Amino acid sequence: MAKKKKTSLTDEETRLKTKVAEKRVKLENSEGDAPFRKLHKRLKRVQRQRRRLSIRKQHAMGKKKADAAAKPAAPAA
Repeated sequence: MAKKKKTSLTDEETRLKTKVAEKRVKLENSEGDAPFRKLHKRLKRVQRQRRRLSIRKQHAMGKKKADAAAKPAAPAA
């Protein structure tokens, strides 16, 4: 069985955003449409994943490294 190629979170998110936008325009009652709700839930899940990952990376950097990156070094005179 062939392995499925992984897509990046941003690629998947943009693809889902376009699909949701297209479906939303076509539907009158988007609340009652199960496939639309499923797509929308997948989009929200991907967005939460991306947000979690960015927060995890910030925490992994630590406070000292983040402060050092924010403040540029003063030139020696």
